[in-house]
Amino acid sequence: MKYNFDQHIHRLNTGSEKWDNLEDQFGRKNVIPMWVADMDFQSAKPVIEALKERVEHGVFGYCIRTDAYLESIVGWLKKRHQWAIEQDWISHSPGVIPALSLAIQSYTQPGDKIVIQPPVYHHFSRVIKANGRQIVNNPLVLKNGRYSMDLDDLITKLDPTVKMLILCSPHNPVGRVWSKDELSRLGEICLKNDILIVADEVHFDFVYKPHGHIPLASITDELASRSLTFIAPSKTFNLMGLQTASVIIPNPELRQQFNQGLEVLSISAPNIFGSAGLEAAYRHGEEWLDQLLEYLHDNLEYTVEYFQKYIPQIRIIQPEGTYLIWLDCRELGLSALKLNELMLDTARIAMNNGDIFGKEGEGFMRLNIACPRSMLKKALSQLEMAVNSLFIKL
Repeated sequence: MKYNFDQHIHRLNTGSEKWDNLEDQFGRKNVIPMWVADMDFQSAKPVIEALKERVEHGVFGYCIRTDAYLESIVGWLKKRHQWAIEQDWISHSPGVIPALSLAIQSYTQPGDKIVIQPPVYHHFSRVIKANGRQIVNNPLVLKNGRYSMDLDDLITKLDPTVKMLILCSPHNPVGRVWSKDELSRLGEICLKNDILIVADEVHFDFVYKPHGHIPLASITDELASRSLTFIAPSKTFNLMGLQTASVIIPNPELRQQFNQGLEVLSISAPNIFGSAGLEAAYRHGEEWLDQLLEYLHDNLEYTVEYFQKYIPQIRIIQPEGTYLIWLDCRELGLSALKLNELMLDTARIAMNNGDIFGKEGEGFMRLNIACPRSMLKKALSQLEMAVNSLFIKL
């Protein structure tokens, strides 16, 4: 069937964090929300139908992960990412961030060091600090409009107290899709230094050609044995509210440790609607996703061309994956406070401030383009006028 991603779905007064939390988050209601990473699109029809069927059944008792559920995950990874996994490698989590917190608790001790690569998803640092571990920053390097890993810097910062590295792949917010060579070199360093790699690959289905996502654990058996991979249908099919994620752990000892943590916290059982949504998405959602990727690609092209033509003072870091765009606003010469005021008060757009992703994000903003094109056009037009007014004042 043909999906209509131009359709506006009314989300106010639905308990939406993105729409109903604007005043608490930004101090304003009348702004266009293009911040938190969820999409303003209805999910795939097979997912909606599966959830309706579950509701109509009317009995919502305790839920298990069935063979059909597990097979749908195995099938998705094999078909979309050429990664052959075993069913018994799959553990459950109510979300990627809870899984990250549990991994930190399961494999490290208070005071241990954990590497992140800023600017990076801000909840990484929050969870590390909340669990009493130390952050080791291995900043990405921006050169000629493209970010890369600084592996020389990483090597200099390693010592026996560094126990884990959290990889963001594809990378949020800079949009890099890491190559096999980059992942292999990173993996070699971690293996040599006995560092466990926790790979957040939740954006793995959002990649623009000619790039292709490579699961870190698919590269070698040795890397698979020293890594955990977090995936979910949440970003792909806009199912964040169903709170269902999968943790792929090929190493049986590591898997047992993680599963023990799930039992301790009593969170090993899946959500009945999350299970239904995941299975339907991975079995029947491919047609919807392929159409969505085309639409997002067109949104991306429109955005890039618009900035180049009408807002050249702001430079786009060309994303290779995700539906998030990293905007380099440093040429505007504004402080973080003034940049935020420009976006909210003048442009009337709610975006994520770059500095929440680390000090390396100062002067940047993160823009979510997973919305109907008319909404995107309106936001960019408002941003153009805001930037123009800034230069008129100057």
